[in-house]
Parts: sequence; structure tokens; C-alpha cells
Amino acid sequence: MDRRKGSGGRDANGGLAEATASRLRFEDADEVAEEVGMEVEESADAEGEAAAAEVIGSEKTSADYYFDSYSHFGIHEEMLKDVVRTRSYQNVITQNSFLFKDKIVLDVGAGTGILSLFCAKAGAKHVYAIECSQMADMAKEIVKKNGFSDVITVIKGKVEEIELPVPKVDVIISEWMGYFLLFENMLDTVLYARDKWLVDDGVVLPDKASLHLTAIEDAEYKDDKIEFWNNVYGFDMSCIKKQAMMEPLVDTVDANQIVTNCQLLKTMDISKMSSGDASFTVPFKLVAERNDFIHALVAYFNVSFTKCHKLMGFSTGPRSKSTHWKQTVLYLEDVVTICEGETLSGSMTVAPNKKNPRDIDITLKYSIDGHRCKVSRTQQYKMR
Repeated sequence: MDRRKGSGGRDANGGLAEATASRLRFEDADEVAEEVGMEVEESADAEGEAAAAEVIGSEKTSADYYFDSYSHFGIHEEMLKDVVRTRSYQNVITQNSFLFKDKIVLDVGAGTGILSLFCAKAGAKHVYAIECSQMADMAKEIVKKNGFSDVITVIKGKVEEIELPVPKVDVIISEWMGYFLLFENMLDTVLYARDKWLVDDGVVLPDKASLHLTAIEDAEYKDDKIEFWNNVYGFDMSCIKKQAMMEPLVDTVDANQIVTNCQLLKTMDISKMSSGDASFTVPFKLVAERNDFIHALVAYFNVSFTKCHKLMGFSTGPRSKSTHWKQTVLYLEDVVTICEGETLSGSMTVAPNKKNPRDIDITLKYSIDGHRCKVSRTQQYKMR
């Protein structure tokens, strides 16, 4: 696997490495801000203070960013530089202008406003870009600088709390997908907007999403991440293993490590589904394509835009070009020995966490009755 330090997997504290790196950048920024603040105070330069105030979001601290990570440009830079993600949306919009020409468009979770800008260039009558984080202020400036202020209106606030200047929209576009497809639960927000504002024959983009599962051999990295706790500089810290096993790892999987077929777990029709459909239990049967060991199951997702002239979309699977979503690795307590043609079967239950619905609880049941391995187990995972 492509498990370089800082590659976006989980850090030693259990949080996403990107968030940790961002916090470090924020702390450095605070130190710089303090120095700048001292200079301003000493010089009592009111004009300098006014200029500093014009820097959008400059008043935010590392603590603010901890709770409002989407306010920082770094996470948007990562998403914009994800060519698979951004080019796919750009191609959908620019190559299917008939969906946008003279239409009212709603961009849910607009971020920097990149999708709104694509829609405006494609001939949208008007685009309403909703963004809850402080990035909304930057998006307004970006829209202005690019000459689309008469076409794009950036609205700062939560979708569930704001009111649009229009009763209905023709198109809803959003890049709502999280790790494991459903992490952060932004899908609920899109469904809320759909039910409240979309016209009866309106279009949701993307309109289809699917979750997939496969199994991999991953002895070396599992040993590094899980078995490591058995002996830490001569001390037994194995009590941490249970927690380490429960946290899915977001990382890039090498296609050569795939041992079984890839199975479709769940398909979601965003134009028709209800919020409760994001909670489900589905069976799976993974058939070994070679003799090998299985150390983990790997989940990934695909999205589709079926309303285009031709079917468009992208995959976040290990055999596709890598994206910032990578894949989600769920380590098994057992090392499963499997022979070609044998089946690892079971079920997966997925549901938002009751205390924090942006987090995900996963229950995995698996079993095998093979020539070299017979095992049956249930494991719990918590995606935080």
C-alpha cells in the first residue's frame, strides 16, 4: 500500500492526518499572527489594522479551525487538486450544458465555489451557492474577481436554516461524498435541499452512488499498525489494540493486494432515496481469486451522473486512479487463510452514530468454512 507518512491515513492520535497537519499549520499561523499583532500595536498604525481586517478569515484561530476545518484553504486545495474529482464535475457540467442552460442551480456545500463557477460558465440563469464555513466569504470574493457576481449568489449558513430568494430550483449539484461514502453525513443535507427546493422534474447531480467491498492481503502494514502495540520499547500496550482495530483506516490500497472479487454492497439513488436509506444491512460473498491470506476488507465507492448525454462518473476503487477519498480499510481480528474459489461471506451494517450523526458505526459479520481456515466473528468499527 501507499502508506507514506502524512499520506492522509489516520495519525497516531486517531484523527485524520490531514486535520493534524492543518492544526500544526494553524498553530504556526497563530504565532505569526501574534508577532504581527505586536507590531501593529506598537506602531498604532490604524491603516495597517484596517488592511489586516480585509484579509478574509484572518481573525480565526487554531481553535476555530479545529471545529471548522472547512474554513481553511488547505482542505479545499486538496479537493481542487484531486483531478479525478474536480475534472469529473467540470466535464459533466461543460459537456452537458443542456442541463444548466437558463436554469436555476443550487450548489450545496459550495466551498470555494468551483462548481458554481462551472455552472455559470455553462449558461445557468442563476446559481445559489450555499456554504456554512468561513470559506463562504472567500467564495464571494472569488465570484466577484471572476466577474460572475450577477449570476452567482453565495449564501453563508446552514442549508437547514437559510431561505433562498426563490421558491424552487431546477438543478441541485453537490460534492457531498465523504470517506466510506457516508462519513460526515452531508448526504442528509442534500436530501433536505432536494425535498425543500427542487422542482418536480428537477435534476440532482450526481444522482447515483454505490458502495463496494473487497478483501486484501496486508500482513506488513497490519503488523505495523496493530501488532505494534504488543511490544512498545519493551512494554505491553496491547490494550490499545482493540481501539486501533475499531478505527477504519483511510488509505491508498495497492491493487496487487486484492485477493477476492469486488462486490457491490449498496446503490443509492439520490433523486429518490430517503434519509433513512443511508442506514442498512447488506450481505456479501467474496470469492478468492488465488490462494492467500486475508487481513482486511476494503470499502470504496463509485458515483454516477446518469442524466448526461452519456453515462459519466468516477470510481474511488483501488484499481482506479487515486483520489483524496482513497479507500477505507477494516482490519480483521483473524488472519484468514483462503484458497482459490473459497468464499468469505457475511454482512455489513452501516448507520450514523446516535450521538454524532456525522460519524459512522459499522458492524461486520464474517465467516469462512474452508480447507485451511474455519472462523466466524463479529467486529465493530467506529469511523470518527
